[in-house]
Amino acid sequence: MKLVEGFSKLSKKEKIEFLTTNYLGEFSEAEQILKQYLNQDVKLQRLHDEFIENTLTNFYLPFGVAPNFTINNKNYVIPMAIEESSVVAAASKAAKFWGQRGGFKAQVLGTEKVGQVHFTYAGNENDLTEFIYQIKPDLKAAVKSITKNMEKRGGGINEISLQNKTAELANYYQLHCTFETKDAMGANFINSCLEEFAQVLKEKAALLLAGKLEVIMSILSNYVPNCLVKAEVSCPVIELGKTREEAEKYAHKFIQAIQIAEIEPYRAVTHNKGIMNGIDAVVLATGNDFRAVEAGVHAFAAKEGRYRSLTHAKIENDEFKFWIEIPLALGTVGGLTSLHPLVKLALALLQHPSAEELMKIVAVAGLAQNFGAVNSLVTTGIQEGHMKMHLMNILNQFEANLEERKQAIEHFKTNTVTHSSVVDFLQSIRN
Repeated sequence: MKLVEGFSKLSKKEKIEFLTTNYLGEFSEAEQILKQYLNQDVKLQRLHDEFIENTLTNFYLPFGVAPNFTINNKNYVIPMAIEESSVVAAASKAAKFWGQRGGFKAQVLGTEKVGQVHFTYAGNENDLTEFIYQIKPDLKAAVKSITKNMEKRGGGINEISLQNKTAELANYYQLHCTFETKDAMGANFINSCLEEFAQVLKEKAALLLAGKLEVIMSILSNYVPNCLVKAEVSCPVIELGKTREEAEKYAHKFIQAIQIAEIEPYRAVTHNKGIMNGIDAVVLATGNDFRAVEAGVHAFAAKEGRYRSLTHAKIENDEFKFWIEIPLALGTVGGLTSLHPLVKLALALLQHPSAEELMKIVAVAGLAQNFGAVNSLVTTGIQEGHMKMHLMNILNQFEANLEERKQAIEHFKTNTVTHSSVVDFLQSIRN
C-alpha cells in the first residue's frame, strides 16, 4: 500500500473511513467504537481534538480518588487517573493506616531545573572558557523578554556554565543552564531560553572565537536531581503489630524487603514500578507529563551506577521510619492545567496547590503505594488483594449479569481468585 498523502488534512469522518477501508476491514465494530467514545459536547470534543494531531476519538481512563491522606497535618483526597485495579485501593488503605499514626511528612529539598545547549568546538579550551565568560551578559540580555514575567514570580535563570565533555566525545561541550520556574513545569520557558542562547552562541562565536563552533541542539533535561522532594512516615515499632514480638518481626521483614530492592536491580525495577503506579496516577490526573517524570525518576534511581530502590526504611531508637526522596518537576499553571476540565477539577480537589505542594502530594502518593505493595508482599502476598480487585475485570470480560456478579463476589470472599477459577464458577452457575 502506498503512503497516504495529507492525512492530517482529512476530516475526522474521512480519516475513519480511510482506516476502516484499508486497515480495519475485519474489525466490523471499529467505526461504532470510535464514535461511541466521542464526547457529545461539541465544544469539549473540539478541545480534546486539538490536544494532538489526527484525533479520532477519546481514550478513557478511570478517574478516581484516594481519601484519608494526612500530609503535614493537612487532610487531602488525592485524585488518580489509572487503569490498574488495585492502585487506588492500596493507596487509600495506606493513607488510613498512616493517618492513624500521625500521617505523612513531606518537604521540598530543591526546585532547580536543567537545560543544555550542546555544541562542538575544535579550538583551544582556554579560549572557549574566556569566550563564554565574555558573552554571559549577552546571553542573559537575549532572553530578557522571555524571563521578564518569570522573574516577577521569583523565577528565572540561576546559572550558565561551560561543561567540558571532550573526554567522552571528541570536541563536545555544553552550556549547562539551571532555572527556577516556580509554579510552571517550565518546559516551554526553558526551551525558549536555550534556543536564544544557542543563537547568541553561534553569532558571537563567528565574530570573536578562533576555531569552528557548531551548535548541535538545545533542549531541557528531564533529569532534575536538584528538583527534589522527600516524604516520610514513622511510628513506634510496637504500633506495627498486636504484640511486640509480632511488630518487631513485621518491621524486620519489611526493612529486609526494602534492602533487597536497594541491592538487587531485578527486584528494584518492580519495586519502583509500584511506586510509579501511585505517582503517575496523580501526575496524569493533574495534567503533568508522566513520561518526563518517569524518565527522570528512573535516572535518579541509577545515579550511583546501579539501579536501586527509591524508598528506604530503618529502625532508629525503637522508631520505624520509611521514606522516599524523588525528583519531581511539576507544574500547576500552564499546559493542560488551564485547559482540561478534569485537570482543573483535580487541582481544585487538592485545594489549588502550588508546584511545591503538588510535589509533596505526589511523593506521598508514591510512598503510600509502595507501603501498600511491600506490606502485601511480606504478609498475605501480592495476589490476594490484587486478584480480588481484578475479579470485576474478569467478570466484565465474560459479560456477567448483575446476579452472576453478586454470586461471584460472595463466592470469592472465601475462595482464591484466578482467571480459571472465575471461568469455572461462571460456567457452574450458568449450567
